[in-house]
Amino acid sequence: MANHISAKTRIKRNEKAATKNASYLSRVRTLVKKVEKAILGGDKKVAQTELKTAESALAKAAGKGVIKKKNAARKTSRLSVRVKNMA
Repeated sequence: MANHISAKTRIKRNEKAATKNASYLSRVRTLVKKVEKAILGGDKKVAQTELKTAESALAKAAGKGVIKKKNAARKTSRLSVRVKNMA
């Protein structure tokens, strides 16, 4: 258990950060799933619009340090290739 005021403060700050990070990560996962659903559905226009929002969310999460930058770039790249190759 934390005995110092600074340690107690740090615990509170860590909990707040963890909650925010979980929120960002959940949003990113949801948006990526929407893109994948649109790809499987075969609707290219919907997939493109969903990709745009997912790409933005991935970049934002990477900028905040929720996910690594290369991870975000890889996910964005793979999704965009799949959308581009749709019939």
